[in-house]
Amino acid sequence: MPTESDILNIERDHWRFKEIVKGNIRDNLKEFISNGSILGRRGKDKVSINIPQIDTPRFRYGKKNSGGVGQGEGEPGDSLGGEPGEGEGGGKAGQAPGEHELEVDIKIHELAEILGEELQLPRIEPKGRKNIASTKERYNSIRSTGPHSLRHFKRTYREALRRQVTVGNYNPDNPIVVPIRDDMRFRSWKEEKQPETNAVIIYMMDVSGSMGDEQKEIVRIESFWIDTWLRSQYEGLETRYIIHDAVAREVDRETFFHTRESGGTMISSAYKLASDIISNEYPASDWNIYPFHFSDGDNWSLDDTDVCMALLREHILPHSNIFCYGQVVSAYGSGQFIKDLREHFSKNDQVVLSEIPGRDAIMQSIKDFLGTGK
Repeated sequence: MPTESDILNIERDHWRFKEIVKGNIRDNLKEFISNGSILGRRGKDKVSINIPQIDTPRFRYGKKNSGGVGQGEGEPGDSLGGEPGEGEGGGKAGQAPGEHELEVDIKIHELAEILGEELQLPRIEPKGRKNIASTKERYNSIRSTGPHSLRHFKRTYREALRRQVTVGNYNPDNPIVVPIRDDMRFRSWKEEKQPETNAVIIYMMDVSGSMGDEQKEIVRIESFWIDTWLRSQYEGLETRYIIHDAVAREVDRETFFHTRESGGTMISSAYKLASDIISNEYPASDWNIYPFHFSDGDNWSLDDTDVCMALLREHILPHSNIFCYGQVVSAYGSGQFIKDLREHFSKNDQVVLSEIPGRDAIMQSIKDFLGTGK
């Protein structure tokens, strides 16, 4: 049976290994972000990441009585591995070292910490609290009845010891303490109401013909890291998805990233729908609201662009923490819309703009959006 010292050594080694893994993620964070390899291996509260150049040493045992060092016939100096060059493999010798990859799990909140440290993201100060409070159970008292699973062993032992000392049954030379039913003590709880600081992200994306698969993959990767950071800042986070070409509609996450249309683009349709969702479901006094819009910069007309600016100024910005617009470079997009936003909101720090020419720019774009601390 392992001793307490063995357990401490194991825990220390486990901690050191986790620090090595985190250090490797920090060193390769830009690569992890740009290639999007971890997105497909996301669990409820953790992700799996392939970490190169980390190999865990371990013993490998052969079959019992199959021979080996110190067993069977042989003379000092005999080769243990057979004659040089023997073996069944057909490959040739090479000079390059082998590549080893280890798949490790890391919790989402740890990933968020690494992201925040590397991008120097400030902590967000939530602006509102949701009216509906969550209920949390706290075990903060002791009682003499309760289920066996909640028995408090230390308090039960103390009661039994006190009783035996009081009646004179305790022998210091033979310190056996046997609790009886009256000695039993159980943990008790009470429910506490806790207001939750909640947030909602409203993702909007142009899915017209000029937005190709690569552009949507960039949006998918960036949204994962945006979600990861904001979830570390709020107890509750809701996500809504809007796609648009000439018209807008709300969809689920899968549809959001895999729909492609061929029509024109009217950005105002998405802003109108986002405005309706905010006004009907997310009062600004109780929610932290983050609209994100991704497009290649094409819009149907100057008139529609004017409608977009009015919707932002009058209906979206007054209720949002920030409004973030990411322009993904496309061979077919004009790139005009970000210029229009700069013209109208250059002095408004509530509007955050970012140009994303390719995957290598995702990391900087995330910092553009989340570095405001709002």
